[in-house]
Amino acid sequence: MTKLLAEYQDNEHIDSFALIKTAEVRLTKTGKTYISILFSDRSGDLPGNLWDAEDNQIKTLVPGKIVRLQGVKGSYRDQPQVQITQVRLTEAGEPDSPSDFMVHAPVKESEMNEELNDFVLLITNPTWNRVVRKLFSQYNDLFLRYPAAKFNHHNFSGGLAFHSLSIAKLAKNISNQYAQLNQELLIAGALLHDLGKVIELSGPIATQYTLAGSLIGHIALVDEQIVLAANELHFDLQSEEMIILRHVVLAHHGLLEYGSPVRPALMEAEVLHQLDELDAGIQMMTSALDKTDSGTFSDKIFGLDNRKFYKITDQD
Repeated sequence: MTKLLAEYQDNEHIDSFALIKTAEVRLTKTGKTYISILFSDRSGDLPGNLWDAEDNQIKTLVPGKIVRLQGVKGSYRDQPQVQITQVRLTEAGEPDSPSDFMVHAPVKESEMNEELNDFVLLITNPTWNRVVRKLFSQYNDLFLRYPAAKFNHHNFSGGLAFHSLSIAKLAKNISNQYAQLNQELLIAGALLHDLGKVIELSGPIATQYTLAGSLIGHIALVDEQIVLAANELHFDLQSEEMIILRHVVLAHHGLLEYGSPVRPALMEAEVLHQLDELDAGIQMMTSALDKTDSGTFSDKIFGLDNRKFYKITDQD
């Protein structure tokens, strides 16, 4: 059986099939062309550079393609990397389904859909309920299949729903502990906060940023969708209900330099931001530590200031 990318050890020869997640044509300092490729399978990602790339390789080795990869597992700046000796597209009889090489959410789509419906029922405020229902009637299928990011946290098929529902669970629990929080507003914000990523990103296979995603971003995109939904439902955009719903979504990145048009000015907005950070951070640490031996440190985690995390030795 072909080994998964994460199963190879340092200095071990790799001979495996993988999905090309990204492929960027670059030039060396001496002007030679190479392709920076991010290979992926169900165990995660592995970058590598194809030096002295030929024209036919530039045309064929593109995101979304399945390839046979041969090389040696190594590292560069403390990050895993493959030194490519040969890479080609798969042939007849070899694996060819991108879905087989993608990391998927640990929960089935049908189960996440049931959870989503249960949370919508908790939103009894008629304005927020109808806005949420309308948007998910449009984007439900994409919400369940899309990743939450191209890189960093929940960057796997179904990651958007898995992440959003995880925050909704945290929102429900924390509002049960702190009665001063508006649970319905917090849950509505949790479900909607990243929904713009179904427009920002291209999809779960070889995820790229769309033009709208690159130039506008998911926060502004989802706010636009909330406004459009409210207009179709004939809701007053100047009502407090609509303004505070938009605010918790617009402020969920916390800081202006992190993409939020405004900083949190409601308790629910601040809590949503903190829960978003918590869930994203736990997922990034979990993903890194799953590939780390007990008693050692993980690889650097870019989304957490390039810090390494120690995996506690197993206690029997």
